Amino acid sequence: MKRIGIDFGTKKIGIAVTDESGQMAFPHEVVPNDKNFMKYIESLVAKREVEEIVIGHSLDNKGNPNPVHEKVEEFITDITLSLGLPVHLEPEQYSTQQASQVQGKGSLTDASAAALILDSYITKHK
Repeated sequence: MKRIGIDFGTKKIGIAVTDESGQMAFPHEVVPNDKNFMKYIESLVAKREVEEIVIGHSLDNKGNPNPVHEKVEEFITDITLSLGLPVHLEPEQYSTQQASQVQGKGSLTDASAAALILDSYITKHK
């Protein structure tokens, strides 16, 4: 089952994709969080024949939704109405910091964070 992972930020969004079997997550790219993002996701889902979307669940250190989470909820509503695909939330605390530790800070750090989020979801559901 093909999936995409999303590390949702207010300025940029990291995207990860799985292999054909849906068992391995790979960083894909980082895109701006702008008015074109929804069309981009719709296109990527169609092109890759994605069946599920996994989004990082933004929580603070106490486990409460942080300010970004409101935007995540809006996106989930929009993408569900647009594509009708299952959307899953996966805890993402410190995913960007973990990605930075593994690869160093760079242009694909947020995509690597999305891959960590996606990999966590895959591992839990094997």
